[in-house]
Amino acid sequence: MRILLAVVCFLLFTNTLTAQVDVVNLLTENQKEPNNIDIRKPRFSWQLAEKSGKPVLQQAYEIEVDTADVKNGKAAAIWTSGKVPSLQSIYVPYGGSPLRSGQMYSWKVRVWSNDGKPSAWSQPVSWKMALLSTTDWQAKWISPAEKNAVNDPAPLLRTDFSLNREIAEATAYITSHGFYEANINGQKVGNAYLTPGWTSYNKRLQYQVYDVTGLMKQGANAIGVALGSGWYRSPLGPDHPRPDFYGKEVALLLQIKVTYRDGSVQMIVSDENWRSSTGALRFAEIYDGCTIDTRKEQKGWLTSGYNSADWQPVKVNTYPKTNLVATYNEPVTKHETFKPLKVITTPSGEKVIDFGQNLVGWVSLNIKGRAGDSIKVSHAEVLDKAGNFYTENLRSAKAQNIYILKDNDKHVFEPQFTWQGFRYVKIEGLKGDLNPDDFTAVTIYSDMRTTGSFKCSNPMLNQLQHNIQWGQKGNFLDVPTDCPQRDERLGWTGDAQVFAHTAAFNMDVHNFFTKWLKDVAADQYPSGSIPYIIPDIFTDGKNEVGGSSGWGDVTAIVPWNMYLAYGDRQILADQFPSMKAWVGYITKQSKRDLWVSGNHFGDWLFYSLNNDRDGTSAITNKYLIAQCFYAYSLQILINSAKILNKKTDEIYYSQLLKKIKDAFVKEYVTPNGLISSDTQTAYALALEFDMLPVSLRQQAADRLAKNIAGYGNHLTTGFLGTPYLCDALTRFGHADVAYKLLLQESYPSWLYPIKQGATTIWERWDGIKTDGTFEEASMNSYNHYAYGAIGDWIYQNIAGIQAAEPGYKKILIKPLLGGKLTWAEASYDCPYGQIKSRWEIADQKLELNVTIPQNTTADVFVPDAQGRNYKKYTVQAGDHHFSR
Repeated sequence: MRILLAVVCFLLFTNTLTAQVDVVNLLTENQKEPNNIDIRKPRFSWQLAEKSGKPVLQQAYEIEVDTADVKNGKAAAIWTSGKVPSLQSIYVPYGGSPLRSGQMYSWKVRVWSNDGKPSAWSQPVSWKMALLSTTDWQAKWISPAEKNAVNDPAPLLRTDFSLNREIAEATAYITSHGFYEANINGQKVGNAYLTPGWTSYNKRLQYQVYDVTGLMKQGANAIGVALGSGWYRSPLGPDHPRPDFYGKEVALLLQIKVTYRDGSVQMIVSDENWRSSTGALRFAEIYDGCTIDTRKEQKGWLTSGYNSADWQPVKVNTYPKTNLVATYNEPVTKHETFKPLKVITTPSGEKVIDFGQNLVGWVSLNIKGRAGDSIKVSHAEVLDKAGNFYTENLRSAKAQNIYILKDNDKHVFEPQFTWQGFRYVKIEGLKGDLNPDDFTAVTIYSDMRTTGSFKCSNPMLNQLQHNIQWGQKGNFLDVPTDCPQRDERLGWTGDAQVFAHTAAFNMDVHNFFTKWLKDVAADQYPSGSIPYIIPDIFTDGKNEVGGSSGWGDVTAIVPWNMYLAYGDRQILADQFPSMKAWVGYITKQSKRDLWVSGNHFGDWLFYSLNNDRDGTSAITNKYLIAQCFYAYSLQILINSAKILNKKTDEIYYSQLLKKIKDAFVKEYVTPNGLISSDTQTAYALALEFDMLPVSLRQQAADRLAKNIAGYGNHLTTGFLGTPYLCDALTRFGHADVAYKLLLQESYPSWLYPIKQGATTIWERWDGIKTDGTFEEASMNSYNHYAYGAIGDWIYQNIAGIQAAEPGYKKILIKPLLGGKLTWAEASYDCPYGQIKSRWEIADQKLELNVTIPQNTTADVFVPDAQGRNYKKYTVQAGDHHFSR
């Protein structure tokens, strides 16, 4: 009996040691319960959690997909994967029968881990299919019947409708030419702004899907929609602004599917029965701002029963619907708010508010004045040397919002269909002193989930991280723009490619870049050349405005970095034809395997002196740079072909790459290893892209370190050299020099702008000079994220968080000590969960704490307190402590 009891106790005890796995954080196409999926075989991802802390590794999974019966509220299984032996837990494709437009589905998953036992089923999550065919659109394109141009008042469109039964659900599908803002019964539809976003409209026009059940009511209802010029027809481009690039008319396409409790359906659609007018928004444009005249308000127009007899009929258009696509990326929404840091009266007598942070969005005013008063809000990033409001660097952009008061009461004002980049605002038209409580700065950016954080013992580096993150927030506004304030705000491809990997540490940019890359491919020229900006508004129909090395290579570099960050092969598969076309374009331009033609920006904004009599300007041959990027895109193409099992392409491009590298050495490198452009950028690119024979690489790295010492431990690189500089130094044994560059506080350096008060990354290393004056106003943005690409090195080296396998299925932790830092910590939410790394040196001892998420493994390299003599440990999920 005692033996039997002992056996039972042992079995109970050992059972408590088995993994208690929960399947959590279910995503459909990397979204939480989306309602806008037009991918016919959507992909599922999940994470594992273990209650007792025991590490688990998935060995198999089973997925079940159900459909819901709206009438009866019942679920019915339509597909099960069965038990699938697989380690894969991200981007697992649906494998059932075809899915239907507008249908709601749910799915759940269970897994078998390394103990051989199944987990419980996860909680089910839902998704809804978008419209999969143009025939699903019953709505008609409508526009104001009267002529409406970019400088005219914003059109208002409305209709009334009635719902006569109990409502089960209501789903709205909306898009427009220009911006739209929709309201149902006086309530805003959704929380997004600047919809429908910016794409290559004539090829890909996004529509948004909203659950509007809660906005509907039985009986009388009303829909009101305001339209703005937006990216569709605002004058875009700094040199020769082109209005009406995509078209002259704003237009609306809207339909709402209402499903009643009895299963019947009613459709509300945009058609000839709608009416149009104008209201308080008298002007709205991207660069110049907006004018709101509250005396022109159409009071009550958003509610049912409004008398619109004096409104005009609408015009029905025959615009195509074949270019309509569901929205894949996150919408632009409101985020942080800031109250004034201080109120200033400048030497010129201007009333100025300082919000303390260079940000992107607008200012909300809660003010009162007298009827007829005109309140003007102007925006600026900096004050000049004397302390006055400075807007010359905005170029032609007015960046002003004007509010005209209808009465003497207090009202809240916010702009519509525009935004600004600013830290300071100038207020004109308000009598008396400004009350700080009446002003709030509101930030807007794409609603991407924050995934990364970094802190260390050096406050300047912490501010640098802050500036990098805020540069990303301000410029990731549906497309990755170069700057958010002046008459530009365009999707420059070079800026995006240098920053993409850093961006993926800070935020979940998977969907953001997946959407934008589709426009890169859509706007690619027939020759294979890539435009300078995406969406491309420079093309004049005659010439190809693109083809620059480092800019066009975005079509290879960004997909590759997204694959490394997220482990999603589909990004490579989608972009592979574009990569091939780009490399093919370069090959056709080349002679003797050298790319020595075309227009190139080169190492944009590198260090140079106006009076360069001693040759200290760091000029790098543009064609040398082009050859390096030619090879890099080729290498990515080869890597992608291998992953996608395209063996013929892999062989062909591998042979071509050898020729390209041989030609580089023959043309640009002496037998002793001196590169003809003896610059930091030349050495950094040649080393990072493996352009040199192995025998010449270390001496090239030594030359790079010597060059940096010759500039007093300052960098001299521009947009293309900077992202690779510290990586090349670290890779070849000069990490100490990388730290010296990172911590340099005088110009040119990453920390110099911080010494000058920067709260975002600058376009130029010396946007504000040491004497307080400015660089040339024609190109001097104070919110320009490209140089923030150093963030990638900070995460991967100081914190030591690296992906040993794509998507962090296997993790590498290898902190690089230096720079007199005494501690550093970072976290990163990878597709499998949160990774943490924190190290500290105290009493000549290193303490390292690491967290590894479930369903992954990690190699942890632990240095001694002097940063040398690493010891390797292979660990599974959980919290780990190391001491040396």
